[in-house]
Amino acid sequence: MKIHLQKEIDALKKHLFHLSALVEENLKLSIRAVYEDDSALAKTVKAKDKEIDKIEVEVEEECLKILALHQPVAVDLRFLIAALKMNNDLERIGDLAVNIAGIQPRLRSETSPAIFGDKLNSLGEKARAMLRKSLESLMEMDPAGARFVLESDDEVDADYRDFIGIVRAELAGDSAAADLMVAWILAAKAIERVADLATNIAEDTIYTVEGEIVRHGGG
Repeated sequence: MKIHLQKEIDALKKHLFHLSALVEENLKLSIRAVYEDDSALAKTVKAKDKEIDKIEVEVEEECLKILALHQPVAVDLRFLIAALKMNNDLERIGDLAVNIAGIQPRLRSETSPAIFGDKLNSLGEKARAMLRKSLESLMEMDPAGARFVLESDDEVDADYRDFIGIVRAELAGDSAAADLMVAWILAAKAIERVADLATNIAEDTIYTVEGEIVRHGGG
């Protein structure tokens, strides 16, 4: 029974890793769509999200089947609980990527300070790095890597606040550009939310390996 359980968990990990790779790639494309003002990329992000949604359902079904058939305990049970939560977080990140890409048409034919795109791209790269590290940490059962993600979230939050300050300063000097400024803020907020979800995955990794709940400042 234990051998069959391990085989199914290994297969689940591969499926989950495939989903995470698709989500990370779509997030990357969504940020590029805004940064490069590329409408074709924005449309690609939306199209790819359908596959992400399909795989998310398949992963959830796999998790529930393993729980029902094998009734795992200890680390295996905690991993499956974390996998279900991670699966949901990945689907939400996929939706955020679509939201980011959806902002691109609102930026078309408008002139924004170059620093907006540069700052947003930098923020996006940091959030993507957090996401990648959180996924690797869960797959490798690495609580130290997960704690690094938790620490990185403070930097992303600080960069997000800095970006919002720059946008607000620009808005104060040009109130007619309010709609454009709101679009940039929404894009930045979506990226900041990605970092929060990556943090959730990292917290679940620590719980899986160590059985310790570190949300709300614990750990």
